[in-house]
Amino acid sequence: MPSRRYEVRVEGRLSSRARDAFVGMDVEAVPAETVIAGTVEDEEELHRLLSLIQSLGLSVVSIEQVVPGRAPRPPDRGLDRGTPASGRPAG
Repeated sequence: MPSRRYEVRVEGRLSSRARDAFVGMDVEAVPAETVIAGTVEDEEELHRLLSLIQSLGLSVVSIEQVVPGRAPRPPDRGLDRGTPASGRPAG
């Protein structure tokens, strides 16, 4: 497996101690989530990353293989709860 860049989103914001556990990774807080991104060299390294996340008790929102250098995308908020799928305000 050639090296690939992954973006793992976890719920909430990480403490500085938890952030420090991800050596060599980019860790960025976005609204309501934290994005942990970096390049992994092989499948074994990816499994180690996922095991670290699990050992810290973090709740994974998503895991995505991304293009290197891409900025984290904002979280998907879906439809505004005040506006039905028709696009007209509820009421």
